Amino acid sequence: MDTSVPGERFTLYDAPRLERVIDWMAAQAFPLLAGADDPLLLGILRRGGPLSAMLQARLQAIYGLALPRYEIKLKRYGDDLALLHADTQLTENAEFSARDLSSATVLVVDDVLYQGHSLARVVGYLTQRGAAAVHAAVLADRCVASLPVKAEVVGLCLQLSDRDVVECHVPPYEPEFKIELLRPTHFGGR
Repeated sequence: MDTSVPGERFTLYDAPRLERVIDWMAAQAFPLLAGADDPLLLGILRRGGPLSAMLQARLQAIYGLALPRYEIKLKRYGDDLALLHADTQLTENAEFSARDLSSATVLVVDDVLYQGHSLARVVGYLTQRGAAAVHAAVLADRCVASLPVKAEVVGLCLQLSDRDVVECHVPPYEPEFKIELLRPTHFGGR
């Protein structure tokens, strides 16, 4: 996370509270995946990767549901929400690219659903690949997606000012699992 952005920071959720949120997400995900022929998790890098690993561990520990897990790299924004690419850039994982998805139920995992560009790009990609079903899971939904996308598994709904920045801190990328709210003092182009 870019901590150089001036503004006020507030911790909204700490690690113990987020552990319960991941359990809640597992409870929502289980019915979507339990009866599927070929269920799998697909974490959007960066933070969706370790979040998908947490969800995978909870589904195994609580429900006995063992799932394969993959990661996919997308890039549109930097951690400071500066636009890097006009179109969301997708980099395929070689192992995942070789997998047949014709009978797969894919649960795509990401940290924040904001405008919906990343999720829309992954759903389009998986549809082109012939996935049997695609669902989405997000740790935090900002509830303001500008594209017609939604997550079926939602940890938290955060209805905040569009100037507020939700920062998900997820190990190993940050030392502590938490969600912070950044209220910038300078809004730039946002």
